[in-house]
Amino acid sequence: MDSNSTINNEIAIDIPPILRVYKNGHVENLMSEEIVPPSLDPTTKVESKDVVISKEHNISARLFIPKTTYPPTQKLPIFIYFHGGGFCIETPFSPNYHNYLNSVTSLANVIGVSVNYRRAPEHPVPTAHEDSWIALKWVASHVNGNGSDEWLNQYADFEKVFLGG
Repeated sequence: MDSNSTINNEIAIDIPPILRVYKNGHVENLMSEEIVPPSLDPTTKVESKDVVISKEHNISARLFIPKTTYPPTQKLPIFIYFHGGGFCIETPFSPNYHNYLNSVTSLANVIGVSVNYRRAPEHPVPTAHEDSWIALKWVASHVNGNGSDEWLNQYADFEKVFLGG
């Protein structure tokens, strides 16, 4: 083995079982990245869909809406959720967070907005914080009913906005 390949394989940061960062900048995610597609959940009757918040910054979200919105009899509170994972693992599309938002949306009768921010170490902090701020402004852009997402335009009560994570 030559000295260049040894240097390229040297580990700078090792956080088992989460990730490994090599001195050459390569990042190895040691956790599986299972993804659940948006769907109508048969148990909670919550429907979900994915939306793009910012193409420029590669920020998206998964929206969740309870069955009680059909037909729309009242506007629903908004629950904006920032998933866990230390800003470096998991996404809103991971089974744990997808199922959690299905449950919260159903039980609390809210519109769920689960933000998919860019993650470290490829995008170091404060990138995730900045992405979260962009997502908040995106949600707020629907307050007059003319934003890019019809669910927020039609069903959201902007007097009742809650943040969680």
